[in-house]
Amino acid sequence: MREELSTTAKENSPSPFRHLSDWVRKVWEIRIFRFLVIGVVNTLFSYLIYTVLVLLGLHYSLATLIATILGIIFNFFTTGRIVFKNQQNALLPRFVLVYGLTYGVHVLLLGLLIDRLGVNKLIAEAIVTLPIALLSYLLNSIITFKTIQLRTKP
Repeated sequence: MREELSTTAKENSPSPFRHLSDWVRKVWEIRIFRFLVIGVVNTLFSYLIYTVLVLLGLHYSLATLIATILGIIFNFFTTGRIVFKNQQNALLPRFVLVYGLTYGVHVLLLGLLIDRLGVNKLIAEAIVTLPIALLSYLLNSIITFKTIQLRTKP
C-alpha cells in the first residue's frame, strides 16, 4: 500500500523537464521567435548546399547562385509553414519580391556603412543582420502572408 502511494505521488508530481517543456511551447508560440530560429535553420541549409557544391568542384559564383535559389525555396516553405502557419504555394512570388526588397536594402546599408562611413566589411554585416531580419519579418507579415494589416483612412 505504501509503495502504491509513493508511486502515485511520483506520477502526479511535475518533473523538472515538464516546466521546461511548457516554457519552450509558450516561447515557440511567439511568431518572431519562430522566425529567428527558422532563419538560423535556413542559413545553415544554404551554407550546406554552397559547401557541398564547392566541394564537388563548382565555381563559387555558380555554387552561390544555386544555394541562393534553393535557399529561397527552402526558406519560403519553412517560413510559410512554421513561422506564419500558411501553406499557400501561390504566395511564392510575393516571398521572392520581399527577398529582393530586403536584399536591396541590405546592399544599400552595407554600402553606407562600408563606403561612406569606413566600417569594416565584417562588422558592417554584423551591424545590419538583425535589422534586415526584422525588416524581412515585417515585410513578409505585410506583403507575403498578410498577417499585419495596414490601416488606411476612410
